[in-house]
Amino acid sequence: MATGQFPRELSKWITSLATVLDARIEWRLEHMFLGLLFARGRRTITSWLRAIGVRRHYEDYYYFLGSLGHKCESVAAALLRLILEHLPLPERILAAIDDSPTKRYGPKVEGAGIHHNPTPGPAGAKFLYGHNWVTLAILVRHPCWGTIALPLLARLYVRAKNLLPLRARYNWEFRTKLQLAAEQAEWLAKWLKYLGKTLWVVVDGAYAKRPLLQRMAAASVTVVGRLRKDAALYSVPVPPQRGVRRRGRPRKYGPERISLAKRAGHTRGWQTEIFRLYGREETKRYKTFLATYPPAGGLIRVVLVKEEDGTWVAYFCTDSNASVAEILEAVADRSAIEQVFHDIKEVHGAGQPQLRHVWANIAALHLALWLYTLVETWAWHKSHAELCDRSDSPWDDAKRRPSHADRCKALRRACLETEFSRHAIAGRWPRKIREFVGRLAARAA
Repeated sequence: MATGQFPRELSKWITSLATVLDARIEWRLEHMFLGLLFARGRRTITSWLRAIGVRRHYEDYYYFLGSLGHKCESVAAALLRLILEHLPLPERILAAIDDSPTKRYGPKVEGAGIHHNPTPGPAGAKFLYGHNWVTLAILVRHPCWGTIALPLLARLYVRAKNLLPLRARYNWEFRTKLQLAAEQAEWLAKWLKYLGKTLWVVVDGAYAKRPLLQRMAAASVTVVGRLRKDAALYSVPVPPQRGVRRRGRPRKYGPERISLAKRAGHTRGWQTEIFRLYGREETKRYKTFLATYPPAGGLIRVVLVKEEDGTWVAYFCTDSNASVAEILEAVADRSAIEQVFHDIKEVHGAGQPQLRHVWANIAALHLALWLYTLVETWAWHKSHAELCDRSDSPWDDAKRRPSHADRCKALRRACLETEFSRHAIAGRWPRKIREFVGRLAARAA
């Protein structure tokens, strides 16, 4: 029998997410979140089930993961509505898309393959074996703690050479990372349009390519990203004079080729301004101009930024009316999704569940992403003192913002207090209280 209980507000949120699942199994969603939150050691599925006291019928929870993997988009849509209801989001939503691998072991893990390792570590391994996830997250600015990413959805990228078993068993179709990213952005734009909001998407330079940019233009999504230093930019075409008719369609791209290196090397045109980036005030030297870019399908705004060491980097926005501050702030906010990848691996153990079935792996990864979002949303309006106490660590900075691990610890305390309040009665403690105290000691150990 599974045990444990979330605070009433968070339990209500999870119940609303579970309504999109089959009524016969929807109650297991809260149990899986509890197991993931209280699991210790290596975060395998067995450690999840052990944390919530599942002894009999444990196979049903593995079958539940397979079913949940097919319903990820529906649960993510419910989570999006919950975020929009409980957080003060502006009319223009900023989202980030990036990919990150999770290590796996064993030759029979469905969908696993060899991928580039973004964090080689001391060993310097350039590649790793595992799954690669293209992830979509909403970026929200907290009034005290800076930008926080709230992940919603992830897509599994499977290389073409590893696709044959999945194609034969699940009719899995090959899609590039750019196609997966475009599908996620289109999905989010559709829901936000229904809710009356617009969408900006910030991406790394690897995603600022024609397959993604053209689909984003068709979906009325603004893209912000980094430009290659040898990007094929052209001047803005001069519109024809009024009353003068010319044969053919008007020019879409200007006749002159623009060299970013020459623009950056020219000493004129640089401006200096103070921007709020990465949670602090920073002075940046920049140069901005309009250009036409064939992969984007037309006009873009380019921003060149010169760093203190003399190097320069180029950014772009497909909205030509965007300001330099909006572009640089969006680029700086993109780092929040990198923090998500770190936390779901280090705090929630993404990639550690010992699963081979592809849909079960998809469900396990999404549970880690959704728990991250639920914890951050639950802690949004709570004070620093409620979320962390560093009195036992005098060497630490007491004013440092609470980490995601601190928020998870605060939620565990709230869960234990909720369960204790549910069982506490006057007089002698009944059997439930004794069992609860035993579980509390086990969890503390």
